[in-house]
This record gives sequence, C-alpha cells and structure tokens, in this order.
Amino acid sequence: MIKPDIHIHEKERLQALDSYSILDTLQEDEYDNLTFLASQICETPVAIIGFVDENRHWFKSAIGINDRLQNPREYSFCAHAIQDSKAVFIVPDAREDIRFHDNPLVTGEMNVVFYAGVSLVNDNGLPLGTICVIDHKPNSLSANQIKSLEALSQQTMRLLELRVNKIKLEDALHNLENKNKDLEEFAYTAAHDLKSPLANISGLTDFLIENYNNNIDEEGIEIIQLIKSSSLKLRDMIEGLLVYSKSNKFSHENYTKVSISKLEKELIDLFSFNKNCDFVLQSELQFIETNKTALEQILINLVSNAIKYSDKERTKIEILISEDVDYYKITVSDNGAGIEKEHQKVIFEIFEVAIDKDRFGEKGHGIGLATVKKIIDNMGGSIMVNSIIGFGSTFDFTLAKAEKK
Repeated sequence: MIKPDIHIHEKERLQALDSYSILDTLQEDEYDNLTFLASQICETPVAIIGFVDENRHWFKSAIGINDRLQNPREYSFCAHAIQDSKAVFIVPDAREDIRFHDNPLVTGEMNVVFYAGVSLVNDNGLPLGTICVIDHKPNSLSANQIKSLEALSQQTMRLLELRVNKIKLEDALHNLENKNKDLEEFAYTAAHDLKSPLANISGLTDFLIENYNNNIDEEGIEIIQLIKSSSLKLRDMIEGLLVYSKSNKFSHENYTKVSISKLEKELIDLFSFNKNCDFVLQSELQFIETNKTALEQILINLVSNAIKYSDKERTKIEILISEDVDYYKITVSDNGAGIEKEHQKVIFEIFEVAIDKDRFGEKGHGIGLATVKKIIDNMGGSIMVNSIIGFGSTFDFTLAKAEKK
C-alpha cells in the first residue's frame, strides 16, 4: 500500500475546508440527493461525498455504506484523488493496483475494488474532498458518466458556497442586530439624560416671567417664550425617541385578554378634551388576545395624528377590529386632509414628515408613525395606508395572534 502524499498547498487547503464549517455536521437531504444520483448514474452500489481533513476522510453523505462515517486518511482513495484535482481519479481494479492492493479498504469489509472520484474544488483551486463512486467488482465509466460525475461535483460546491454565504449573512445580521441594540440603548440613555436639563430650562423661563416680568421688556418676554416653546418641542421629540427606542420590547410576550368595550371607553376618555371629534370603535369581537400596551400605543399614535392633522370642522375617526385565523385586522379611518401619494411611501420612516404643520401650527417630528410600524413589525404584523387628498386616510394593520401551545 502506498500512502497518499500531503497536498502541495495543504495548509491553505485545510484553512479553506475549515471556512465551510461542514465537518461533523448532520445529514442533509441536499447532499444525499447528489450521492443517490451519482450511484444511479454510474450504476454503482456505493457513492460518497467526503472531505479530507488533517487525519481522516469524513463522509458528509454516503449511499451503500452502513454505520461508517469516516476512514483514516492514510487509507483514503480520495486523499490520492485530490492530488490532481483537475483530473477524474479512476481505479478500475484496486486489487491489481500497487497503491491499493493491500489497503484495508480493499481487503476489509468495505471491499473497494472499483473507484472513481472527482475533486470538490473551491474558487481558489484548492481541493476539499471528492464525490466518488465505488463498486465491489472491476468496473469502468462511460464518457457521459464521467461528465455527469463532474457536474455533480460542481453542484456539491454550489451547495457549499451557499452554506458559506448563509453563515456570512447570519453573522452579518447578528452583528447588525448588536449594533442596532447598542445604538438604541445609547439613544435611550442620551434622550433620558436630556429630559432633566430641558425641564430646568422650561422651569427657569417660567420663573423669569413670573418674578422678573416688570424688569423685562416686551421683546425679552417674547424671546423667553420662544425659549420655552423650543424646549417643550424638544421635550416632545425626546419623549417620542424614548418610546421609539423601547418599541422593540413589544413582542408576542405579555399577551392578555383585551376587552373591546373597555378599550373604546379608555380611548374616548383619553381624547375627551377634543369636543369636535366623533369617535367610533366597531367590532363583532368582545375580546382580543394581544399585548395591550402595544395596541394602545399604536391606536393613540394613529388617533392623535388624525386629530392633529384634521382640516375639518368636526373630526371623524372610526376604528374597526376583526380577525382571521392567524391575525387580528384593525382599521383606523379619518376624514382629514389626506396624505399625498409620494409621502405615503415614507411616512413610516423615522423623522419623515408628510405635512409641514398640524392644525395647531406645530411641526411634527416624524417619530410617531415610525414607532407604530416598529411595534407592529415586532408583533408579527404589517401596516399600510390608503389616502385621498381632501377625504382622509385609512390605516390598515394586522397583529399576529398568540401561538397556541
């Protein structure tokens, strides 16, 4: 028996093999399908997809072999095959080949007589292993069978490349999630720390006006009022950022039974300050099971926007709640000014504002609808808007039902 040589680029080859994270993984149908095809096309009882590492030939998939996952590298036919990765390695009768005639794989229970293997070569020309077929008697392959075996080796490499790309994508997503988490935590901390000095600014402006009003001229009073107004706007924006940063915490957890009638009463009470608003909530359901805090946050944002951006003498808001098998469907409609078509695509992005000023002359900060979408996404739902200028807007969103155990 002649032991296989170490590959000329062995260090680089082993590093390449390691990058695919394929060794000692579980059985996968995609690879088993390829060995099955190899066995059928080449008309052999055994077919193997295997990889040659430092000490062994490990089988990712094997047809016609029972309870055997690897062979020592020194016995491996495939370790010979990868020496010339550009050619198909064929041994018509191992019993008559000086390299293999006394090999334990030939004389032992595997009874390897005929062998044909095609190297699995990466883009850098480094062989990782082979797809091979084995017979227990002398054999040969036709030109078409050889071509088919080569095609199967290429398909095996495509599977490996997909595996690597999937691993890279998962790592990238994991890193992105960590960075987003760090960024959100920073934004939350920064916003929270800004609340106290802003409250001081607002309090000091009130103090100046109340105690030094007679010593400050009209223009000075106006400037102080502007300072207070700006600090209040900034406070509102910070409050919005705090809610936005916490919206990731809304998920399928903490589901409770929410009474539709109680929800309607709470919303009416919350917006009772607005005497020119007709509010209706309709549903055939008595209860829905969802995260109550998340649902309230969504509806408060949508109803508040409908009131703030209404251009009608009386604002009309209608909420409809229904269900299908997997989702609750909720519609919030108003009779307001409507949203331009080009703005409908971006209103759910943070800091995007569709209308310059609301009915009170205040400019929005573009956080509310972004928060709504983020909460809905985390709740396994989706949201869309339909709007006609002059006639109002309709927001349709879904929330996933709790999974039944």
